[in-house]
Amino acid sequence: MKAMALNGCCTIKAGGVDETRSELPVTSEPLSMVEWPRPVPGKKDILIKVSTCGVCHTELDEIEGRLVPPRFPIILGHEIVGRIEALGAEVTRFREGDRVGVTWIHSSCGVCRFCREGKENLCDHYEATGLHAHGGYSEYTLVSESFACPIPDAFSDAQAAPLLCAGVVGYRALRLTGIRKGQILGLYGFGASAHIAIQVAKHWGNEVFVFTREGQTAHQGLAKKLGADWVGATGQMPPERLDCAIDFTPVGAPIKEALRCLQKGGRVVVNAIRKVDDIPPLDYATLLWHEKELKSVANVTREDGEAFLPLAAQIGICPEVQEFSLNRANEALVLLKKGIMQGAGVLRVSS
Repeated sequence: MKAMALNGCCTIKAGGVDETRSELPVTSEPLSMVEWPRPVPGKKDILIKVSTCGVCHTELDEIEGRLVPPRFPIILGHEIVGRIEALGAEVTRFREGDRVGVTWIHSSCGVCRFCREGKENLCDHYEATGLHAHGGYSEYTLVSESFACPIPDAFSDAQAAPLLCAGVVGYRALRLTGIRKGQILGLYGFGASAHIAIQVAKHWGNEVFVFTREGQTAHQGLAKKLGADWVGATGQMPPERLDCAIDFTPVGAPIKEALRCLQKGGRVVVNAIRKVDDIPPLDYATLLWHEKELKSVANVTREDGEAFLPLAAQIGICPEVQEFSLNRANEALVLLKKGIMQGAGVLRVSS
């Protein structure tokens, strides 16, 4: 089978990049097309013929060394949509021909207390799709039947792909806020994940205040179009205090701002694996007093995908996508890096 594989990445050290290449690897075609053995399903596995796979910032992190795969070469991609080509002997959840999706979570141990409680995202043996296990930048991929989820008929293959990352993790962040109907939610940053989360929050009956960088008129316009009750710049005080907030940004300052705008007893959820800088110093008396909370989002669980996709179909969420053929994966990654992707990038692997 054909696959786009990553053979290595930059190693970031305190003194700079420990790498023989002088240019950023994402701009030097880091992925190469290879012939790869078609995987054979184990007893509980399903073999998926990949139709589409979303292109995510996490792939940039892997290529540029902020998130290093444990081995190379590795096939990237964790927003996978396709149809089941073959079943393991003990598979019971699916049949051949079923359309399924695969998210960031690829496997967990299944026996630790976190797994037993449905918190596989905290398992010490958690493995991520396209990082610890080969992902969807290929014609076929393999996953346990337990970690695949059905795709609702409401979505095309291309539309479903970005929902498996931006949608699912945004939904998890929203649930972790503990928000109740009628409360005010603040969203800091308004990219792929936030523009889906706002649609869920409005469906749940919440007011939503959106904060972006000064001058981000396109993002602010989209927020208004999707029903934001107030839109402003990070650093502004909204007309009312926030009951909950989610920080979707790659920088530290919005966390401090969200706490400053938070109501007593409120919670700020940080939906980021990595920040490019530190959170500015927090004054406890003014920013964390009155039982305010900070909570992080760590990966996703099986339940997140199973619950979110039917909800997205019910609400009518429909992501804007820009398609690329598999052999144009490097081009798609460069556009994503430069911030000029038109909608969510999706690789079309097969029809």
